[in-house]
Amino acid sequence: MEDNFEYHVQERAVLVGLNADCFTQAQTATDETLEELEALLETAGGFCTGKILQNRHAPDPHSFIGEGKALEVKMLVEATLSTMVVFDNELSPGNIRALEDILGVTVLDRSALILDIFAQRAKTKEGRLQVELAQYKYLLPRLAGMGASLSRQGGGIGTRGPGETKLESDRRYIRERITRLQHELEQVRQVRSVQRERRMKNSVPVVAIVGYTNAGKSTLLNHLTGAGIPANNRLFDTLDTTSRQLTVSDNLDVILSDTVGFIAKLPHHLVDAFRATLEELEYADLLLHVIDSSDPNREEHIQVVDSLIAKLAKPGTPVLRVYNKADLADPMDIPVGRDVVAVSAKCGTGMEALLKAIEDALGHSRHHVIVTLPYSMGGMVDKLHSGAQVKSMDYTGEGIVVETVVDPILYGRLKEYITKEL
Repeated sequence: MEDNFEYHVQERAVLVGLNADCFTQAQTATDETLEELEALLETAGGFCTGKILQNRHAPDPHSFIGEGKALEVKMLVEATLSTMVVFDNELSPGNIRALEDILGVTVLDRSALILDIFAQRAKTKEGRLQVELAQYKYLLPRLAGMGASLSRQGGGIGTRGPGETKLESDRRYIRERITRLQHELEQVRQVRSVQRERRMKNSVPVVAIVGYTNAGKSTLLNHLTGAGIPANNRLFDTLDTTSRQLTVSDNLDVILSDTVGFIAKLPHHLVDAFRATLEELEYADLLLHVIDSSDPNREEHIQVVDSLIAKLAKPGTPVLRVYNKADLADPMDIPVGRDVVAVSAKCGTGMEALLKAIEDALGHSRHHVIVTLPYSMGGMVDKLHSGAQVKSMDYTGEGIVVETVVDPILYGRLKEYITKEL
């Protein structure tokens, strides 16, 4: 029973950030990023016992925040009976080792905390492969500095996944495992590629939902398609891609894909590991950038997502900004524009405007028609099956009667055979 109790003890953590003059905006810590770190900690199942933000010209090469500040953190750890310290910045293996020696508790950085959440959230085989690959890539250069962290057994934060084995003694094993995981993920990518080719053959556009974590992407997908994805108010609730068909209008069906939420300072090895999932962005015909209208740090979060879209999506992909949770925001705070829609996925408001905007943004100007083709044009039937949406087909005395949704090019070629526009 005692062991069981130990397993369920909630981690108590002091959060620490360094705001250094020499850091870029992405590297530095602020009051806002520490708040986000607290939300991440709660998502991982921990409890914040205090926060310390240190200002320095440059990080201390040994203890990162300086010996004096490290001792101040140690006093707070002891006073609050904390079990770990989580840094908002990325730490080197040497920093981790020095800080654990000074503080006497486990030290994690922001990347390790995000990886821990991912380890909890991944449900599908693909998601678990991606998380494991990211964890190994994170651990490999840090093994020498993570002795205390890796030796802890159980279900505490930072020990889920491969952290439970003595990885520090076997770098070769990790490198071999990384190679194997990359091979398995390449197979996943090939399966996804075959599925994608099939969709393209059927002329079904792909619309990918992107956005900052917890912006309401899954709630939106659920409302539009009835996908039934658990949508909770917590960070990184969706790791595994969900794709569903959505009828936008009589003339347009699309495949709607949810993606993992983005976040500031997202570790690059996570982006690399999740490329099999995120490559949906590369092949998308339209991106829905879902934004939390009520988010006080909205503009910074928009920038984070925009920069990742620039890296991952193909150039020129249209982006529709969907200001979600509009019911919680002042209408005057929501921009108005051609590629902007205000919705509340939870309440279901603004959905008609969103569907209209999706149809306009895809710019297909598709035509829903009935054509009567002479039997000598049987080859055109194959073209319709591969390049259009065929709703019904009937062989009559007058010819082959096809109800179909076609793009402007096919529409032009079939114009003389069109018997009715729907």
